[in-house]
Amino acid sequence: MSEDRRWIVGLDIGGTNMVVGLVPFEGGPPMAMRKLPTRPEGGGKDVVARASDAIGAAVDEVLQATGGNREDVLGVGIGSPGPLNRTTGTVLETPNLGWVDFPLRDLVSRAVDLPATLDNDANCATFGEWWLGAGRESRVLVGMTLGTGIGGGLVLNGEIHHGASDAAGEFGHMTIDSMGRRCNCGNYGCLEAYASGPNIAARAVEGIRAGVESVLEDLVDGHLDRVTAATVYEAVVLGDPYAREVMNETAKFLAVGVANLINALNPEIVVIAGGVTRAGDHLFIPLRKEVRRRAFRSAVAACRILPAALPETAGVIGAAAVFKKETFGFL
Repeated sequence: MSEDRRWIVGLDIGGTNMVVGLVPFEGGPPMAMRKLPTRPEGGGKDVVARASDAIGAAVDEVLQATGGNREDVLGVGIGSPGPLNRTTGTVLETPNLGWVDFPLRDLVSRAVDLPATLDNDANCATFGEWWLGAGRESRVLVGMTLGTGIGGGLVLNGEIHHGASDAAGEFGHMTIDSMGRRCNCGNYGCLEAYASGPNIAARAVEGIRAGVESVLEDLVDGHLDRVTAATVYEAVVLGDPYAREVMNETAKFLAVGVANLINALNPEIVVIAGGVTRAGDHLFIPLRKEVRRRAFRSAVAACRILPAALPETAGVIGAAAVFKKETFGFL
């Protein structure tokens, strides 16, 4: 088995989509990437079955392309929303998927006949950015992923910080308004309830239904249930004042969370990933400005707030990196 032909499967499961790819053992862009809808309403076992089929197809594609054999594929790293128990490989609960005490790691491992590891999807994305992306070689890296929910990860001196019960990094569930919007987790005023993709759309729709005029209605032909965070960004690019207001508000909500993390952890880099970051300067300029207003000056001066360098692949790369680190002890 030649080292340059060894591969690790990365499986990144999100609330809306899941992504599979094979990552070279020494690191590099994933091959045979596949993206498919998660469809959690079908149940966890259906998600596992479809993910396993995608893994099998990706493995076959890579081995055919490289002339390798099955032994060249070492295992599967899985990233999933949490909270998790990494020791048992169990998803304890996840509001966006509806799973409770779900033995995800072992079900995938048995389905594809490969050893597997399990970690939080946002931890994986952050670890991927630390290994090969925007946070490379930083000592203290904070990662935030903005998608169906808001996840987070913390890498300290090359190690994912998991906390006492594998629950560290749930930055989306820090309270930014104790009397605020209800979150899927059951709490009120979570950051996720304001700045996740669905909640950006929900806030935009609330304003339109209250009488605000916006090109957003035209973009969805009057079907407000079709408004997404991407639609809001599209309207911003078109110069729509209301969409810009929603994006500025999103940046300020996000800045509250980022400033709290900078004050608490004093990181060198905060990497923000997810579809919302496609708004570019429309998001990052007001975000950085508000963080400077809220966080300690010395902590802000030492920290860079950056978009992810691996926006489509960080979760897959990071999940594979977790498998490599846990199995071999190094990256």
